[in-house]
Amino acid sequence: QVQLVESGGELVQPGGSLRLSCAITGSIFNIWAMGWYRQAPGKQRELVAKITGSGSTNFADSVKGRFTISRDNAKNTVYLQMNSLKPEDTAVYYCNVQQRYSDGTLMTYWGQGTQVTVSS
Repeated sequence: QVQLVESGGELVQPGGSLRLSCAITGSIFNIWAMGWYRQAPGKQRELVAKITGSGSTNFADSVKGRFTISRDNAKNTVYLQMNSLKPEDTAVYYCNVQQRYSDGTLMTYWGQGTQVTVSS
């Protein structure tokens, strides 16, 4: 059974940094993409950053230049480095992994979420 184990969320002051980690446990193959989404109170879940199997990345406009995403294939782990954090970055951050089957269909897995709070 595939599970995503997230860590790294906490309270941080504006301008600070955090690194989120998401480790995949269980047997998984042919990872299509790994990424991070976030959901603030009263808002829809939104894509923050994504990295594909080929290493290409895309970011939400609101985090470009401040956040980076990386993956360690040997550890089946994806990281989100967040710098210059702002109060509007406050949200629950969810890890997302897509697995591609031979027929082209995608299976999506979600983590349980980790709280990031940016406040003085």
